[in-house]
Amino acid sequence: MQPKKNIVHLPVYKPGKPMEEVKRELGLTEVIKLASNENPFGCSPKAKEAIIASVEQTSIYPDGGAVELTNAVAAHFGVESNQVIFGAGSDEIILMLARAFFVPGDETIMASPTFPQYKHNAEIEGAVCIEVPCVDGYHDLQGMLSKVNERTKIIWVCNPNNPTGTMNTHQEIVDFINAVPEHVLIVLDEAYAEYNVSGQYPDSIGLVYQYKNVITLRTFSKIYGLASLRIGYGIGHPDVIKSINQVREPFNTTSFAQKAAVAALADEQFIADCREANAKGIVYLSAQFDELKLNYYSAHGNFIMVDVERPGNAVFEGLLRKGIIVRHDPGWGLPTMLRVTVGSQEQNEKFIGALKQVLEEVAVIA
Repeated sequence: MQPKKNIVHLPVYKPGKPMEEVKRELGLTEVIKLASNENPFGCSPKAKEAIIASVEQTSIYPDGGAVELTNAVAAHFGVESNQVIFGAGSDEIILMLARAFFVPGDETIMASPTFPQYKHNAEIEGAVCIEVPCVDGYHDLQGMLSKVNERTKIIWVCNPNNPTGTMNTHQEIVDFINAVPEHVLIVLDEAYAEYNVSGQYPDSIGLVYQYKNVITLRTFSKIYGLASLRIGYGIGHPDVIKSINQVREPFNTTSFAQKAAVAALADEQFIADCREANAKGIVYLSAQFDELKLNYYSAHGNFIMVDVERPGNAVFEGLLRKGIIVRHDPGWGLPTMLRVTVGSQEQNEKFIGALKQVLEEVAVIA
């Protein structure tokens, strides 16, 4: 059995190491995971109640149209229900976008480094990926514009960008959209939008109303704390949403996910508390990096990318031995950088304590 020729070179996605695996491998009793940008405070108690209440319906297929959740999200953002689509995480919506719009030979533009699933899914469909290097961790929007041509089908803008954590402002995004031809779909991937406290974050919902070729992606995996349930959504023009729906698998989101998301969306106090705690965590970690004289990118999500000035993998392994899981990926092309999820204050302090020890153990790159 031979697979498609255009997928044999594709890497398999490698998630952050599971805590139980690290405990078992290294003989540790306590492990702190700061690798996958999960919410250290869990999810809303109301979401947990909704999950428990759904247990008796386990034998019943979920609502294939996610009607209740669709209506809740539409009401929350003031959009129509035909502008909303759900996936098993926003990852699946990225997959569906690629499936719905790419034919072999199409071109798609993205930053580098950025969320790898854009490239992965585009290449599965035979599209040509044009990667534009970030500048100081930020999307080079002008550089991306310079690559647009008649073959360009989709441009991906991860904002805040994963893994760098940097953000493009509302005006920067508006100027960018205005310069992009109308035949090109612009995907604003905003998985970390709810964490933003800059006051300059794009009004992507307003942009969806203004521009037919803009879709925004959000998720319940991050600040809402429902990562294990795999539920994300997209908001766009009804015609774009219809095209995505035409390639969506039936029953692609579970009843547990749908019910938990409805409850989580309504618990605005939980979200506000998590946002505030995260902002304080960024201030703390930034101050500690300043004290250690380590450079880092401006953080606008729930993670921060720091230059440890040493081989990133060596620092990653050193932290791992001390029970701290962070993220280092050679695919970033940033050999001395680590991405660290903002944890609780206790977790942040333990990470900094371990980092100080590891920095003493690992030699600086000359």
